[in-house]
Amino acid sequence: MSVADATTAPAAASTGLIAPHGGSLVDLMVPAAEREAVKAGVDRVVECSDRNACDVELLVVGGFSPLRGFMHQEDYESVVERNRTSSGLLFGLPIVFDTNDALIAVGERLLLTYRGQELAVLTVESKWEPDKAREAKGCYGTTSIEHPAVRMITGERGRFYIGGRVQGLELPERVFPCKTPAVVRATLPASQSVVAFQCRNPIHRAHYELFTRALHASNVSEGGVVLVHPTCGPTQDDDIAGEVRFQTYERLAEEVNNPRIRWAYLPYSMHMAGPREALQHMIIRKNYGCTHFIIGRDMAGCKSSLTGDDFYGPYQAQDFARDNAAELGMETVPSLNLVYTEEEGYVTAEHAEAKGLHVKKLSGTQFRQMLRGGEEIPEWFAFRSVVEVLRAAG
Repeated sequence: MSVADATTAPAAASTGLIAPHGGSLVDLMVPAAEREAVKAGVDRVVECSDRNACDVELLVVGGFSPLRGFMHQEDYESVVERNRTSSGLLFGLPIVFDTNDALIAVGERLLLTYRGQELAVLTVESKWEPDKAREAKGCYGTTSIEHPAVRMITGERGRFYIGGRVQGLELPERVFPCKTPAVVRATLPASQSVVAFQCRNPIHRAHYELFTRALHASNVSEGGVVLVHPTCGPTQDDDIAGEVRFQTYERLAEEVNNPRIRWAYLPYSMHMAGPREALQHMIIRKNYGCTHFIIGRDMAGCKSSLTGDDFYGPYQAQDFARDNAAELGMETVPSLNLVYTEEEGYVTAEHAEAKGLHVKKLSGTQFRQMLRGGEEIPEWFAFRSVVEVLRAAG
């Protein structure tokens, strides 16, 4: 049976929450009393990369439901070609375990470790040498190593991919504690909209205005909440470290103390895959109980470091997500283009232009220069608590 064909207990529809992707929330964690027996007789010990560890965790807790393990070649190739598993289930990006070890064979059981922890046992049910150029073109729309994910799959990932079922032993110990989908779902209001906000950087005033205003969108219920759900796994090399981002989120959650905002952290490694990444994020957030997804201009986009050209169009991810939302049973909430004005504070750019308001701007480069120089950061741009954390981290 394919690892994508889950046969777990049905989702608890009686709670009034959206059903997980594929209809079931997967839990691959082995009961504590059985873990030694599961580890007995493993053939090899394999250390996970940071990205591997994120994928293992999301498989075990059900973030990648309905997957019950790493994809086999048939599902991998199908997702690469048409963003669906071989059974036709939507999936944005393939979930595979990589290795350079040519001696690993089908039928072996691998003990997956990570920084001194024993995360899971992976039963090798398939192994193949992927066509990475085809994967790059299918998933990222380019074979250029100027794209960070193309560079990742060609330079970081191993020569072989492995598919097979996973049995969880323990979750990675992280500075940022990542609540499981089941735990997050237990905190959400029944039969109400749950709007997911994805980010991978510290939250500034414009972000806060964006996701709080999303609660007033026409397709969001009156009693809805927003789940601020940042990714805290590996991202781009020049992004702020996950541990520092986590501190900014924790401080901000204390500062704003808004009962309509829920906070959780996602152990996911970014691919900057534009449209495919948007779909992947929607599927994951559906598993965490979200009904709506805020999707901004050029979401998960990236630029060539040589030419500065964008790899995706500004609305390509929005369009792709919207086109697939109905099949997921979700709705998208387009990201407002907000600007700060002297006269009215944050308004849409269209409103500011129509009324001739004076727009104030501060670029990311200027912000970083002001941080380093110890200059006062305007509060319309950044929360004081966030600035304090960033300065303390250097």
